[in-house]
Amino acid sequence: MLKYVFKRILAMIPVLFIISIVIFGTVKAMPGDEVTAYFGAGSKVTQEQRDHVRELLGLDKSLPEQYVRWVGRMCTGDLGSSITLKKPVGTIIGDYVWNTFYLNVVSLIVALIFAIPVGIKQAVKKGTVFDNFWTVFSLLGISVPTFFFALVLIFFVGLQIPGMPINGMRDTMLSSFGYSSIFQEIGDIALHSILPVIVLAFSSFASFSRYVRNSMVEVINMDYVRTARSKGLKEKTVIYKHAFKNAQIPLVTLLGLYIPSLFSGAVILESVFIWPGIGKVLIDAINQRDNSLVMACLMFSALLMLLGNLLSDICYTLVDPRIKVDE
Repeated sequence: MLKYVFKRILAMIPVLFIISIVIFGTVKAMPGDEVTAYFGAGSKVTQEQRDHVRELLGLDKSLPEQYVRWVGRMCTGDLGSSITLKKPVGTIIGDYVWNTFYLNVVSLIVALIFAIPVGIKQAVKKGTVFDNFWTVFSLLGISVPTFFFALVLIFFVGLQIPGMPINGMRDTMLSSFGYSSIFQEIGDIALHSILPVIVLAFSSFASFSRYVRNSMVEVINMDYVRTARSKGLKEKTVIYKHAFKNAQIPLVTLLGLYIPSLFSGAVILESVFIWPGIGKVLIDAINQRDNSLVMACLMFSALLMLLGNLLSDICYTLVDPRIKVDE
């Protein structure tokens, strides 16, 4: 197993190299001027000041040289500095990524709590009213854009319930003057999380329940399931211990692909709810032409995607011992 993991990590290096070229080229091709973003729109600066900043940011070099310098700094752990926030990029990502992680983990847990039993029951009651209802509900969750559902929820729930926060992660007044206890802070964050968690969990539930249902439908018709029933085992034992255990592989695949989003953020959702996560930071950086921050966030997401694929492959062997990794 260790040999397999080591080989996969080595294989990631050329992939990350290609991704870095694509990211660097795409960001540099975006319209806008980093020097103008550095001083701020409308600022009156001399040409000498602009030239000094261009040299400071390394923009006076050719694009290949800029790329080599950028990759070289990344290899040493230096992600550069944000020209708008005036802070190291690594510090910014560290400050905001855990807000995104919290929001997505809670949403994932909520989605799985509902999706797994619903998906299993759909498979058991295939073709019934229960199955048809949740199938339509899941298709609705997959089809409705996240931002649209978020706006609907804000209007019909957030604005109708007194005291229900519709943006941010903390109450401005409470956070400014300080919380009286850790429990008050936790309660404040939990209250602000309700609407964005519902939106994220709704879309995740739709995908997970469909995967669980389809996988269970295939497994329930297998010979070993019929054999288990013929031995007189309870139906719950047959379904949950024998059938669902062998229907987890598609779910593990989906969870592996979902891992990067735990850290990379729900870009549109965080912007709608003004949630201080890495997704909103990325959108703001793109709008403000903060290239160092944009490229670091995109590389971070790409690395998480590769690690998520590796982790899902490893989990295959834990879920199903019949699957062996190719060392």
